[in-house]
Amino acid sequence: MTPELTALALAVLLQAAQFVAYAIPANRELGPGYTMSARDREPSRRMSDRTARLGRALANHFEGLILFTAAVVVVTLSGQASGFTALCAWAYLAARILYVPAYAFGWRPGRSIIWALGFAATLLMVAAALI
Repeated sequence: MTPELTALALAVLLQAAQFVAYAIPANRELGPGYTMSARDREPSRRMSDRTARLGRALANHFEGLILFTAAVVVVTLSGQASGFTALCAWAYLAARILYVPAYAFGWRPGRSIIWALGFAATLLMVAAALI
């Protein structure tokens, strides 16, 4: 498996870990009556700020993972994998790992800088495949 595909596989596992890290406190805070419902209405209780942040970090990774997956596919199928694209893939993964606590604990401006590094790594992978 290429380093880019390995980083992608680990990013998927990170997404699963983020889901668990969000779902457990969300279920505790909102209660099973709401979390097992169709959620046609707003919850009667609020989640804590940290739990809500974990949910937003999870949603953000879904968005980032789509672009990163596309970048890995482009690099892999075009045969343009290189040391540089591998470095970018690992940089994306490292940034996404750091992003979770950065968002959960409200690190400013660190969270935005970490996000930008992961996004830039993804774009650089695609650019490297085009060159």
